[in-house]
Amino acid sequence: MAKKPKILPAIEWLEPRVRITRVLSLICFFGLVGLLCGYYLFVADLHGARPWVILLIELVPLLLMAPGMLVGSARGHSWMCFVVNLYFIKGALAAYDPNRQLFGILEMLASLAVFCSALLYVRWRFQLNRKLAGEGEVSVA
Repeated sequence: MAKKPKILPAIEWLEPRVRITRVLSLICFFGLVGLLCGYYLFVADLHGARPWVILLIELVPLLLMAPGMLVGSARGHSWMCFVVNLYFIKGALAAYDPNRQLFGILEMLASLAVFCSALLYVRWRFQLNRKLAGEGEVSVA
């Protein structure tokens, strides 16, 4: 039995979605970075620790992913989907502490937004690349 070819969406349908999800993923990415910066520099009680040191440790995974996000690499966005799960887990743990509950919930929401927007960007970017390469066109024999 012949394998049924997958029908890809039209280029006109994919292109705006790729642009929108890329912009959304960048906005959510910088929102998460801004949330971490604002919290650790102005709100968090670090008991004498230097805020810049704690902030840099928190930002290292995001800074490693930043070049791929900024250039619009689909692989960079897909790796961001893995990395941002660390921040979701950290936010969930912070949400159990009554003193950090609001920050934990905001961190979970920001990381969820980064995850969803980056995931959709990767999906639609690869579909668009396949469509531009000529794949998915049904030929009648």
